[in-house]
Amino acid sequence: MKCKSRAVQAVFSMVLLFGGAAQAVELKVLSGNGSRPAVIALCAQFERATGHKVVVEFAVNPTVKKKIESGEAFDVTVLNPPVLDELIKQGLVVGDTRAVIGRIGLGAAIRAGAPKPDISTTEAFKRTLQNLKSVAYPGDGASGKYFVSLIDRMGIASEMKSKMRPMSGEYNVEVVADGGVDMVVVVASRIYGVPGVDMLGLIPNELQTWIGFATGVSARTQQADAARALVKYMTAPAAATVLRPIGIQPFVE
Repeated sequence: MKCKSRAVQAVFSMVLLFGGAAQAVELKVLSGNGSRPAVIALCAQFERATGHKVVVEFAVNPTVKKKIESGEAFDVTVLNPPVLDELIKQGLVVGDTRAVIGRIGLGAAIRAGAPKPDISTTEAFKRTLQNLKSVAYPGDGASGKYFVSLIDRMGIASEMKSKMRPMSGEYNVEVVADGGVDMVVVVASRIYGVPGVDMLGLIPNELQTWIGFATGVSARTQQADAARALVKYMTAPAAATVLRPIGIQPFVE
């Protein structure tokens, strides 16, 4: 009860901090897939707190970057820090609005109700992968590219070749829920909130990589005040009440 009470108080504090909007506007957010559940939850809270409307589009980081570089209109973006920094260098995102939301490691999930294999150690994770018929991962995302390199690092690339299932960022977890693939390995926050899957946990620490999420405001936004308020909202200390339950460690560069 105390934890729940603190969470409610934190959200209430965020509402007081940002208040109601003097004039409600619509903001467009372009976001990478890995931060999907956090972005959805925080933007929904921001809408309730301010009266602004937030429309979010998700894609893998390289696709979001290409959209921004091609001139697609947006107000706020959420991306891996290195990708965001490239857009700042190009003058497409305002540098002084850059703020880190948090970071998350890679996790694994299986279809809900299926026997849960052991991924607690490097050897156990390796054996589990070898015993699978198929494993999904995001074909174009940072987490997917790392997972492919990890398979090679563990020395099982040749035997896993026929089992690897690169998927789109929008469907790599859902394909497990549908029974099309035995397991998915992806940035862990992407797994939360997807019905029909059971989270196994993070992959072993010695194999882990940490993927950051950062946000910034478009250099061409027509709603600079509201966009800056959203960035501040997503990175305020009270946002931890949303981030931690889905495995994201807040405010880590």
